[in-house]
Amino acid sequence: MSTVSRLPGIVTTDHVFQAPLDHTDPQGEQIEVYAREVVAAGREQADLPWLVFLQGGPGGKAARPLGRDAWLDRALDDYRVLLLDQRGTGRSTPATRQTLARRGGAQEQADYLAHFRADSIVRDAELIRHQLLGADRRWSVLGQSFGGFCTLTYLSFASEGLAEAFITGGLSGLGSSADDVYRAAYPRVVHKNEDHYARFPQDVEAVRRIAAHLAAAPATLPDGGLLTVEAFQALGLMLGGGSGSGTLHYLLEEAWVDGAAGPELSDTFLAGAQAKLSFAEGPLYAVLHESIYGQRSVDQGGTAWSAERVRKEFPQFDARASLDSGAPVLFTGEMIYPWMFDTDPALRPLKETADLLAARTYWPDLYDPARLAANTVPVVAAVYHDDMYVDTADSLATARAVRGLRTWITNEWEHDGLRASGGKVLDRLIKLAHGEA
Repeated sequence: MSTVSRLPGIVTTDHVFQAPLDHTDPQGEQIEVYAREVVAAGREQADLPWLVFLQGGPGGKAARPLGRDAWLDRALDDYRVLLLDQRGTGRSTPATRQTLARRGGAQEQADYLAHFRADSIVRDAELIRHQLLGADRRWSVLGQSFGGFCTLTYLSFASEGLAEAFITGGLSGLGSSADDVYRAAYPRVVHKNEDHYARFPQDVEAVRRIAAHLAAAPATLPDGGLLTVEAFQALGLMLGGGSGSGTLHYLLEEAWVDGAAGPELSDTFLAGAQAKLSFAEGPLYAVLHESIYGQRSVDQGGTAWSAERVRKEFPQFDARASLDSGAPVLFTGEMIYPWMFDTDPALRPLKETADLLAARTYWPDLYDPARLAANTVPVVAAVYHDDMYVDTADSLATARAVRGLRTWITNEWEHDGLRASGGKVLDRLIKLAHGEA
């Protein structure tokens, strides 16, 4: 029985579906996939079009609405919204260090997680559409970041289920390998560092001081994790969001306290760093991150810890060398490194599993360029000109490769524009799709 809840301005309904772990073996092992239906209060019985939301990630659960929040407020003007907890996340059958341990050794875990990419997520969505709407009724899809990658997979293999598609910060390169992605990403991250230090020039010395301290002796985080100098650099993940630079600056402001033995890193700073660096709430983000770029037609050799390998091509990210030379220490961005499975307690039990996935040499293709070139589904996409996470050149090349796709290119918002704009980004895309802009 579905559970109905009421929050300010909205009515939500819980749905739990049974889906095959492997959609090519529908009678095999089953998992649960959870989705939350949201409708504007007073419109529960209205015959509204459906909009399914595909969250960014990978490995991120859908937002938990407290009312008509952010973009949801705009969506509920026109749609009945379905917030999907992608397989392995949230209230769907979870995939964490705790649950994966029950599956056996690392190889069994890796084989299991190989079914958690965009192709399986799309097949889950189609199974849900058939059960909720019926085979003949289409729905709309909104894909944010990795959710946009999933939307391109949807358009490639199950476009018959879609009435229209909205993509925000999620036009991936159709033929880009993981190495291609990171070779394009590191220079963008350099620019984000330059922007941050231009905005907060005092942070140059503040960061160097913390980095020197950690290079000499890593700090222990409240959860038992290690804050190494490389882990400290990974706080640069924040620089891709609209308010991230300021948030990072304020964290650095409270880095030090005078302890009994002299200056030491404050509990406030260590707790703040842990909140940004721990993968306890979303381990799949780390375990599956590079696999979202693996495709048979692109990279036969697997991803092989691409971000770590490609980083060596950009020596300016070597914090110890920067400390020696007097250069600013640069933060990194949306990169997952193998050492994270040593420093983060939530990831340590999954280290061998992650290594096996990185070494995996066969990944099915996630996109069908021929079908995208013949696309008939209306598609509109917001492309953020200064996006740190998704390469603008890749996005525009993909936009040209998808028949009928319309782009709105803007530097008004960063990668988190869907959430941060309070509905303005989604409103613009809806108007574009419906011929009103």
